[in-house]
Amino acid sequence: MGPRLGKVIEFPPLRNRTGVFKDRDDAGGIVARMLDEYRGTAALVLGVPSGGVPVAATVAKLLGLALDTAVVSKITLPWNSEMGYGGVAFDGTVELNTEILPTLGLSERQIREGIADTRDKVARRIRLLRGDLPPLDVSGRSVILVDDGLASGVTIRAAVKALRASGAANLVVAVPTGHQGAVFEISRQVEALYCANIRGGWSFAVADAYRHWTDVPEDEVAWILATFRATVGHA
Repeated sequence: MGPRLGKVIEFPPLRNRTGVFKDRDDAGGIVARMLDEYRGTAALVLGVPSGGVPVAATVAKLLGLALDTAVVSKITLPWNSEMGYGGVAFDGTVELNTEILPTLGLSERQIREGIADTRDKVARRIRLLRGDLPPLDVSGRSVILVDDGLASGVTIRAAVKALRASGAANLVVAVPTGHQGAVFEISRQVEALYCANIRGGWSFAVADAYRHWTDVPEDEVAWILATFRATVGHA
């Protein structure tokens, strides 16, 4: 474990560096070492699809923890599917980025449609990734929410709200890399936030922390989760 800055635990040698992880599996190994106090406990690791699931699977495997997924998706602009202004979580929780939203020129109708489309996407992903499993149950459990990085953090905020509403007893966020502003903002909403590679500055991209970066297809995410359940068992 690295030193604590309030609720934030980091790995100082990686501060403000890029290209520090070979890939998501490598990143998951580093995050797992930071989370060693949870080894063999009843904590539940939840990966955020798509890119957070490979990281979460490595963390869960190395620490001997249960694995599942907290499905959450960003609400994207009608003209730019890469840029998000909000997030929708598995229980329908909506989180909007109120700082940038007024600058985007979106009408109320466009926002409503964006939320509705994202809810449909989340429902489809739940069917694909969790199939016939019962609804995610975190009531009274310690939860480690894992993604491959934090940029604005809006989707993680949606997931955190949903998990709180679902009764998670102890909520931890763990990411390989994150923007300093998002890291410290989200840390105020959880018991602890683990981030190996904290970076500041005006420009931030999660991918810059990785030497090998590709999008993770949904069918690969489904395969990772199914394989873990088959070999280790369901949470």
